[in-house]
Amino acid sequence: MVPPANARTDKDALLQRLTTLHPKAIDLSLDRIRILLAELGDPHLALPPVFHVAGSKGKGSTTAFLRAMAEAAGYRVHTYTSPHLVSFNERIRLAGKLIGDDRLVALLERCERVNAGRPITFFEITTAAAFLAFAEVPADLVLLETGLGGIADTTNVIPRPRLTAITPIGIDHIAFLGDTIAKIAVSKAGIIKPGVPCVVGPQPEEAMAVIAARADDCGAPLFRYGVDWQVETMPDGSLLWHDRNASLRLPAPALLGAHQVVNAATAVACARQLQGFALPADTIAAGLREVDWPARMQRLTRGPLVDALPPGTEVWLDGAHNAMAGAALADTLRRLPPRPTWLIAGVLNTKDAAGLLRPLTLLVRGASCIAIPGEANSLPATDLAATARSVGIAATPADGLRQAAETIRADMEKAGAADAGPARVLVTGSLYLAGRVLTENA
Repeated sequence: MVPPANARTDKDALLQRLTTLHPKAIDLSLDRIRILLAELGDPHLALPPVFHVAGSKGKGSTTAFLRAMAEAAGYRVHTYTSPHLVSFNERIRLAGKLIGDDRLVALLERCERVNAGRPITFFEITTAAAFLAFAEVPADLVLLETGLGGIADTTNVIPRPRLTAITPIGIDHIAFLGDTIAKIAVSKAGIIKPGVPCVVGPQPEEAMAVIAARADDCGAPLFRYGVDWQVETMPDGSLLWHDRNASLRLPAPALLGAHQVVNAATAVACARQLQGFALPADTIAAGLREVDWPARMQRLTRGPLVDALPPGTEVWLDGAHNAMAGAALADTLRRLPPRPTWLIAGVLNTKDAAGLLRPLTLLVRGASCIAIPGEANSLPATDLAATARSVGIAATPADGLRQAAETIRADMEKAGAADAGPARVLVTGSLYLAGRVLTENA
């Protein structure tokens, strides 16, 4: 039952109720969102210039870098990303600030009343609320991240964005997007629009062929990594970014990892191609230094998880959840000072847990595997531990984060690692797990 307009609604109860409006959590289609938006007055057609990004890996970080650059230049920026880590409000930033509870509840209730009980997914109705917010609050730019895929993604109702971007494509969401790189690329490339420039990050050959064909069909100019722009990491960690018109010497990005260099460089390419906006080198540099994007190799320094481990243990949190992210995470670990390293892992049952863990096999001494708290689609701890063992990682199941930490502490003591010097614990496998960890330890 839809509550009356004057009813006060608890935000969490409302969000939970909205998950029941469609029997499938994911049902890729644009029909339902278009009907709802039309009845709301088509707010998506009244937005500031839109930047639209898709990809299998790095789209959130690329968006975060670009937001930091635009805000450093003084622009008011709306941002839509998903999923959230701790609070749903993280998904919707209005002119640089997280949406407040009162405004969020009012918008969601409005969408719920207009939808009038028709089947609609949670992502669709919350995206409609975001578009309403973006249309009603003044800003200079909207940064819009796809949820899943591209061509049939709920966000793909913007007829003519100012700029699109496609970050690296890999095998992910095969149940919805297809089981090959080429099939997935067809979906991701669906955000390319006629005549709209598209920045393209590093891609497998088969993905690039699909993107190029789509752009050719649309008459969309491509700005491609390795062809139209490149980036080099200098010995001091700074970046040398260049295209055919300029070379920029930029600071190392604040987010760790070689993959974040690629994401940062992609954001630089976007800044250079974003027509109508002045983003000079100093604001680009400021954005690289000041970016804030939690759960991407984030160091945790306090909380019950840190306290449960031997003093001096490094605790890192990363939301890696697919094979591409696992490879990037392994590369980042290799670049850190060597320390005995253990994993705490939790993975959704829709993800390729073996693909995620396999690159880490030679870099960790063991893993404590848990079910993600509060997630019905979490892989059971026993199943995840079995998967970890199948790729060569000594792993045991644990009943939650606390027991996982205690198990690792016992393993450290047994191996003598605690006496040999500081060790390292990496918590990874899902952004949903990362959110729970941040709730309890940040």
